Amino acid sequence: MNTTSRGLRGKRRKPMAEINVVPYIDVSLVLLVIFMITAPLLQTGVDVDLPQAESKAIGQDSVPPVIVTIKADGNLFLDRGNHIDLPVNAETLQEMALTAVKEKPGRMVLIRGDKSAEYGKVITVMASLKRAGIPSVGLMTQPEK
Repeated sequence: MNTTSRGLRGKRRKPMAEINVVPYIDVSLVLLVIFMITAPLLQTGVDVDLPQAESKAIGQDSVPPVIVTIKADGNLFLDRGNHIDLPVNAETLQEMALTAVKEKPGRMVLIRGDKSAEYGKVITVMASLKRAGIPSVGLMTQPEK
């Protein structure tokens, strides 16, 4: 006769009333680290050095503006209000900006030009947007310190 099997039959395990939260803590710490690393990358978009000028801040509308970014090397990017900067060329810029404005009438188009960008490039982009039929084109600056 096997005495060990008889001894285990009579004893039953007590149910555990605890929840093991260690895996949840591990997962949440990993997610916290991931979000801390990626959050600054999502907010910046294309990095440009804006010129400083004394100007009035525009009001925060419910409709975000269309932002055309001109980098120092002359490359163009378009943000249609979704905080995603798409690289564009001069020909597609007019079409995409006009489409974004037609989707939501009254939407502003702002040019965010690097202070090292050629003045002629900024004026050319502004003129092409006006020629495309966009009624409101503005320039973005940083406030003076």
